[in-house]
Amino acid sequence: MPGFFVGSILPNSRVRRTPLWVPVLGIIVIAGLFVFENVGRWLVVEDPLRNAAAIAVLSGHLPDRALEAARIYQQGYAPRVWLTHSTEPGAALEKLSVRYVGEEQYNKEVLMRGGVPESAIEVLDPPILNTADEMRTVGEALRKRKQGTIILVTSKVHTRRARALWNRLSRQDGAAVVRGVSDDAFDAAHWWRNTKDALDVVREVLGLMNVWAGLPLQPGGKS
Repeated sequence: MPGFFVGSILPNSRVRRTPLWVPVLGIIVIAGLFVFENVGRWLVVEDPLRNAAAIAVLSGHLPDRALEAARIYQQGYAPRVWLTHSTEPGAALEKLSVRYVGEEQYNKEVLMRGGVPESAIEVLDPPILNTADEMRTVGEALRKRKQGTIILVTSKVHTRRARALWNRLSRQDGAAVVRGVSDDAFDAAHWWRNTKDALDVVREVLGLMNVWAGLPLQPGGKS
């Protein structure tokens, strides 16, 4: 009887082992969902404001970045505001006899409307094509003036990449305080709900990967 009991029970009590790939796949899926949901928040970084030589308005997203720079200027954190400029699309339009004022001119007007005197606004040379060029141009201006700190104003979704580019290209020129536009409409918690935020996030993630890889790709557009 005991032998019959043991022999009849053991074959039926074998536990089927779950394949190893099943929990591994589960962990990957959970991690992927976590990253997907939180990447928008991760892209947004900000440094406390402190006194600086100037406020640099990174090109793009008119008029938001210039308006934020004017607000910071009015708080007394810096005596000057720096703008960058690009030869495009002005050069291409000039060939077609189409007049183009230039983004820096519009930024200048916005700054002045925000209370920044014209004498405090400076357009830096050389011309830029992208954010990497801007970091080099702003860094060179800061180094020549030997003034130590710059406030970089950009859109919230662009703040992490701006900081990464500064650290890679211009850290030796001085310290950078990175600030996002305070009333930016970017929805970091739900970035996938509209195409603008989604495209911004994809571009920034790809841009950061390019920075981490040592900037092997040289994009031609501004952001």
